[in-house]
Amino acid sequence: MHARIQQGWRSVWAGLGLVLLLAGGGCQGMPTIQEQEQMVRDRQLTIWQVSPKAVEQVWGKPPYQFREFAHFFVMPDKSMIPRSRVPLGEPPEGWEGGVDAGNGVFWGYPDQGWLLVFFDDLLVYREELKPEKIHELGKKWQHEARFKTRLDGTPAK
Repeated sequence: MHARIQQGWRSVWAGLGLVLLLAGGGCQGMPTIQEQEQMVRDRQLTIWQVSPKAVEQVWGKPPYQFREFAHFFVMPDKSMIPRSRVPLGEPPEGWEGGVDAGNGVFWGYPDQGWLLVFFDDLLVYREELKPEKIHELGKKWQHEARFKTRLDGTPAK
């Protein structure tokens, strides 16, 4: 009986060790805020690794911001392309059928030349654009925001 109990505990410890090994080695954790800020300074805007807080601490508040319930194409590399960034009726190149939806936060930085989109407080999409394109998007967002109602989640101004 004593030998069977010891064997049982060995199995439990071996299983627990395997779980810890897989959890520690198989999953990359979120970089620290300092590491994220360095990534932003280096313009290494890695999806699922950069938070809005890190971007704001390095580049300041975005000149253009927009928040909406958005549909996303989920790409094989796990990036998420907002439907609004794809021509109407066309899927993005390389898309294999994954979709997601939720509150998207869109930030436009004309001085940096970047459109950034956050989902669940993580960067899921980035696009390098000319400043005039970002200003164009920002003006469109401002126009749309004027007509939102409380039912859309933002009070009309």
